[in-house]
Amino acid sequence: MSIKFDLKPEIEARLIAQAAVQGVSVDRYLEMLVEQHLALQAEPEWETLLHQLGRSPSLAKALPLPDEAFSRETIYREREDQQ
Repeated sequence: MSIKFDLKPEIEARLIAQAAVQGVSVDRYLEMLVEQHLALQAEPEWETLLHQLGRSPSLAKALPLPDEAFSRETIYREREDQQ
């Protein structure tokens, strides 16, 4: 998964510096931070977060995907088109 977001310049500088100290890329450093944060969350907290997400107003506005979106043919056709 790729995620793009804007950081304040001072936060970006600190992030780059910390990644360098760890000897990893900024992408890998961010991945490590997220993994650590998620590992610290207890299971009930995660379930509560998922329930809150399920009740999110923005999610209610999302259109349901058609059944064809989950078919084997559709999944592999999209992968073949990318190659």
